[in-house]
Amino acid sequence: MSKLEVDTIAPQSGTQVTLGESGDTITIPAGATFDASSGTLTLADGSVTNAKLANSSITINGSSVSLGGSTTIETGTSWQSDIKTSAFTAVAGEGYWINTTSAAVTVTLPASASVGDTIEFSDYLRTWGTNAVTINTNSLNFQGNTSPNPEYNTDGQSVKIVYSGATQGWIPTSDDDVTNETPQTATAEYLVIAGGGGGGKSKSGGAGAGGYRNSYASETSGGGSSTETPLTLTKTVTYTITVGGGGAGSTSASAKGVSGGDSSISGSDITTVTSIGGGGGGSDANTVGADGGSGGGGADVGSGGSGTVNQGNDGGDGIGGGTAGGGGGGGANQVGSNATSSTGGNGGDGLASSITGSSVTRAGGGGGCNESQAQGSGGSGGGGNASLSGTAGSGTVNTGSGGGAAHTGTPGSGGDGVVILRVPTADYSGTTTGSPTVDTDGTDTILTFTGSGSYTA
Repeated sequence: MSKLEVDTIAPQSGTQVTLGESGDTITIPAGATFDASSGTLTLADGSVTNAKLANSSITINGSSVSLGGSTTIETGTSWQSDIKTSAFTAVAGEGYWINTTSAAVTVTLPASASVGDTIEFSDYLRTWGTNAVTINTNSLNFQGNTSPNPEYNTDGQSVKIVYSGATQGWIPTSDDDVTNETPQTATAEYLVIAGGGGGGKSKSGGAGAGGYRNSYASETSGGGSSTETPLTLTKTVTYTITVGGGGAGSTSASAKGVSGGDSSISGSDITTVTSIGGGGGGSDANTVGADGGSGGGGADVGSGGSGTVNQGNDGGDGIGGGTAGGGGGGGANQVGSNATSSTGGNGGDGLASSITGSSVTRAGGGGGCNESQAQGSGGSGGGGNASLSGTAGSGTVNTGSGGGAAHTGTPGSGGDGVVILRVPTADYSGTTTGSPTVDTDGTDTILTFTGSGSYTA
């Protein structure tokens, strides 16, 4: 019951009663009784209709709640007292201390979530840098992706994630860094060949081929090594492509041929793939062939240069005497031949690859020169032939092959290298510099860089 002080008493239902000094009025509803002697108004059971009660709901935390209804009011994260040391499934609204002193811990997120759901994690003993915490997204998006699983590996890190809806899913609102914890990647197979070396002069050695590194299919790299591991490229990261130039042939009997330039693929999140330039051929007064991806051939009594492990082969040795000559340059697939009294050494053969969709042989060594007898031939894949008095053959362009040697003529230069990337077409971004040739083969896109440039994954 409510006791009202009134200025005007109107006991009949449907009439108005003026309340106190405020002047506000209330209409006595049907079924109500009024005791004039005590000034008491007794309302019947049921609802009260009044302009002061126009709304039938209230708003709590942005949500409408009807009068007489109920809702749960968010009071903050409920931190759990048990310290987590092994895999567990997290619950929305809870916080967890995670101790990875003994081992890494995987946290599985809820299988379903509602917008605004919040979960927190914190490094209990500052050991996440040693044993990381991995978040199993349980098929829901995390920063817009379902893979890979996020990993937190910073000592003392704290993470708060909030569910934003199906599109972006869980989003860290605090994680002590701004790293994208679900980076998207693509596999890239490659062939990286450095520039070939230049041939030597005067009973001299042929040049070595540029280093040859291959990760395509089951094909081998130079020097008889096994296939290398393809690269994992991260989307939006730019990778720099460097294509080594071929070395110039020697200009005098006192100087070796110039070694080729290195080729490489580099990026902020990969270990740089570098192929070493081919070694220049030895010359009459500077007889030892230069080391390189594949070694240059030795001149006269000089030995061949050494090839680089997993990239190429050694150059052949020279021979002295009345019919002195130089050894052949090493190729990706074969050592350069030693010179004999009757001929200069042949260049070592190159290797074939089908990374572009058809088989192409590259990185042959240059032929060595005999001062009066037969001249060495270049190795398969583009190695230059030697010449007695004319112009020796240069390495074929963009094969990384070595140049041939010359006695009184002009030694050949090395062929420029090449870098080839093969990526799934579904992952190909189309963002490049340096104008590579772009082809397709099956479900893959092939980028052939004949000069330096870049690719953004």
